Amino acid sequence: MTNPLAPPSSLRLVVIAPDLSAVDADDEAAVALIERSRQLRIGLLEGGFNLIATLPADTFLAERLAQLQPDMIIVDAESDARDSLEHVVMATRDARRPIVLFTNDDDTSHVKDAVAAGVSAYIVAGLEPTRIRPILDVAMARFEHEQGLRRELADAKGELQDRKTIDRAKTMLMQRQGLSEPLAYDKLRKAAMDKGLRMGEVAQRLLDAADLLG
Repeated sequence: MTNPLAPPSSLRLVVIAPDLSAVDADDEAAVALIERSRQLRIGLLEGGFNLIATLPADTFLAERLAQLQPDMIIVDAESDARDSLEHVVMATRDARRPIVLFTNDDDTSHVKDAVAAGVSAYIVAGLEPTRIRPILDVAMARFEHEQGLRRELADAKGELQDRKTIDRAKTMLMQRQGLSEPLAYDKLRKAAMDKGLRMGEVAQRLLDAADLLG
């Protein structure tokens, strides 16, 4: 039976992971990393996620992500998670995506900075395949919520800037054309309606033209 909560097949995941192909088989820590990486991939596949690539956290990461356009980034970090995170955060700063980090690094002193930089989930040790699905679901929901808040904040800032611009244009019309405040406002509104633009855009164009003509 199909899982009704399964992510759509279009949900594309990229794993950022260290190169473990040349690890020493006698190194217990390295072997443990390989096993954790294997468990992560098992969990992704069992969860129905579409793993499209595994990439290193290097200077070419931003270009590779731009080409692949993943919906979520999974960071499989070694003992020092900070270095991997810095590469990923820098690579996604212009195109934000949910980032989930799995690490054995028990130094949690930089977790707050990681979350502030855009990490949606920071999981320290204890990786079980069955845990991965709910972790990613929560991370995606959190990311979408935060993106919604950012859009609302951007809209609010835009509206405030529009009001300031409209007030400046209105004042200029009142001074240069001897209009009352209601008439100056109506003139801006009519121009916006006639041109199919926002009043803030019409007001800014008017101010720009006034600056150009002096």
